[in-house]
Amino acid sequence: MRRLGMLLLAAMLVACAGPERPKPRDLGPNTALIGIRSAWTSNVGDIDFPLNIQVVDNVLYVASSDGVVVAIDGRTGGDVWRVALKVALSAGVGADGRYAAVVSRDNELIALNAGREIWRQRLHAVTQTAPLVAGDRIFVLSADRSVSAFDAASGRKLWQQQRSGDALVLAQAGVITAVGDTLVVGQGGRLVGLNPQNGNARWEATIASSRGTNEVERLVDLVSGISRVGDQLCTRAFQSAVGCADASKGSVIWSKSASGATGVHGDDTVVLGAESDGKIRAWRRADGEQLWISDRLRYRSLTAPLLVGRAVVLGDESGTLHFLSRQDGEPLNRMTTDGSAVVYGPVLVGQTVVAVTKRGGIFGFKPE
Repeated sequence: MRRLGMLLLAAMLVACAGPERPKPRDLGPNTALIGIRSAWTSNVGDIDFPLNIQVVDNVLYVASSDGVVVAIDGRTGGDVWRVALKVALSAGVGADGRYAAVVSRDNELIALNAGREIWRQRLHAVTQTAPLVAGDRIFVLSADRSVSAFDAASGRKLWQQQRSGDALVLAQAGVITAVGDTLVVGQGGRLVGLNPQNGNARWEATIASSRGTNEVERLVDLVSGISRVGDQLCTRAFQSAVGCADASKGSVIWSKSASGATGVHGDDTVVLGAESDGKIRAWRRADGEQLWISDRLRYRSLTAPLLVGRAVVLGDESGTLHFLSRQDGEPLNRMTTDGSAVVYGPVLVGQTVVAVTKRGGIFGFKPE
């Protein structure tokens, strides 16, 4: 518990370090170069934990801090199901279309089947990363970057992989995903491929290495929000690098210095991300060479981006959704929500761009 307290403190120290942030640049009048209409709205309740928005077959899975979990039809905004677990949450939601999973602040993994709670299991450590539900199993990456696997139907623990090494890890959602028959997790500055049957490591790919004179400065951890194309995964190491790896071989393709704290997105030609100061950068996916950089949204606490068609979409701390050109970052349009911060990078559900705010507002927009 002392160590977990230290990792929470470390994240706060990093977040609070440095001079007072400059004021954002004035956006000026909105010139709509692409049409966007509001499609629907919903609400789940206040959100003050690292929310993950899961999309499966046009259904959107979202949760609130006080334990409301909802599956929403992304085409209409209507509830598929909604349940109140009546516990505060620290992580969620993971889902595969049948099962869904969240983690409580009391360190309980809670599994749902079609909106009905089916079991709870105590975890050994604080967890802030949404569980991964895949292959009738639920995988959990805890704050100490240990990994556990549970049977989705029964809750039986199948295996647990302890991890040692780094003195501190980031108090922020990390990386956990599946590529083929390999479970891929972020541990420190590395992507690690695990055998999902037993947790044994298959390969490691280093995106960033620890540097600095003290434990806080040497803090390196991969953050939630990856860009996947086939077997290639691109990810961000907190305040140090953006890089891509081949998950079929366990090899690094490229890694470039970058100073940001949110995830990346892209397609087969480009990777995009927002730096901590609000600059938006585009890298060529093949080799990591910088394609362009934009400073129009500096100091607006941007989310991870979403690349959709010819637009890059990002949310900010005022609840504004910015649509920028994928070619050069020039503004195309912007939409407002409820005035509270967008808490997770926008997601695409069918043809609808969805953003979720700190007040629990869920907003669907359709580019025309």
